[in-house]
Amino acid sequence: MLSLSTNDIQLKQSASNKQHAIKALAQSLANKTYVEASYVDGMLAREAQHSTYLGNGIAIPHGTVDTRDLVNKTGVQLHHYPQGVDWGEGQVVYLAIAIAAKSDEHLAILKQLTHVLSADGIEQQLQDCDSAEAIIAVLEGKSAEGSALEGSSLEGKQQSATLLTTDLIQLAFPAQDLSQLIAVAAGLLKHHHCIDNTGVADAITTPAYHLGQGLWLAKTTKSVTATAISFVTPAKTLQQNSSAVEGIIMLASANNLHLDNMQCVVDLIYNQQVNQLFNADAETIIRLLTEVKPSGVTATFTIHNSHGLHARPSAILVNIAKQYQADIQVTNAAGKSTNAKSLMKLMSLGVRCDEVLTFTANGSDAELALKAIGEGIKAGLGEGK
Repeated sequence: MLSLSTNDIQLKQSASNKQHAIKALAQSLANKTYVEASYVDGMLAREAQHSTYLGNGIAIPHGTVDTRDLVNKTGVQLHHYPQGVDWGEGQVVYLAIAIAAKSDEHLAILKQLTHVLSADGIEQQLQDCDSAEAIIAVLEGKSAEGSALEGSSLEGKQQSATLLTTDLIQLAFPAQDLSQLIAVAAGLLKHHHCIDNTGVADAITTPAYHLGQGLWLAKTTKSVTATAISFVTPAKTLQQNSSAVEGIIMLASANNLHLDNMQCVVDLIYNQQVNQLFNADAETIIRLLTEVKPSGVTATFTIHNSHGLHARPSAILVNIAKQYQADIQVTNAAGKSTNAKSLMKLMSLGVRCDEVLTFTANGSDAELALKAIGEGIKAGLGEGK
């Protein structure tokens, strides 16, 4: 599986423009024998077709489909530009990730990147990185000090969503009773500076609610600096007042951001699907607790692009969606939904060839939007039928 390594990062680079940057990146790929020297022509041609700028100071230059035969083996090279490189249209790149992929191995790394890029503060953190380890930490969703990006320096910033990261989830904790689970959940929130000792004490002393199907809810509104959720499951099913304890949600609420999350919980309870929380990994739990099911007019389309929704077809699809006022969500076969008007979020789905996507549009021009999306997909999203 394609992954990022500190050995593939070159620090303190500079380039007068993106063409010079791409040529240097292509040379790095060639030096590692990932590609033939002429692969640079494909990278420049790809950039001419559509910008590879992703957002938040990151670009992912790569070759065209026609130059895949020049790739010897899949690999990446990262160049860090502390002073930035003008990528056109007012976009400044601080980290360029050159990708050489023989097929679609690169989709996993794009999925990882776009997940991180949806967080705030990435651009400044990349600019300030002074080591390869720091860059990897940022791309893995952590600050240079090792704290979750989403949980760092939240005080004083306006939140756009409830904080819930993998670091706020503890699975199979060897607890003896419900009170221990509550203490662990509160401790996770304190560790991420969402509450202080007063909040922890309030969470522990306030009775938890049994929501049904083994799921419990604990909460606090005292000394909350950021609305956040932690989730903890016991190593074995516990009992509390003759009711099963298979997991607990701890809510620290400073505003109404948590309402969408509670709607997700209500949907799971109503559909008798709470057990999904107890049998999932941390990433899936986050999805189950954060993604409200979209509503509106729906249409299903199959992606036939040979290498899935990589940067170029994704950008074209996003541009089609942005032409309409309707809110448009896209859901993959695994049930993950995201905003079809966000390039980073769309690419985070890691859509492959022949994957079926469901689009849901809500608004006055919803049906027109879905029709245009269907036509764009049928036409190949810029890559032919």
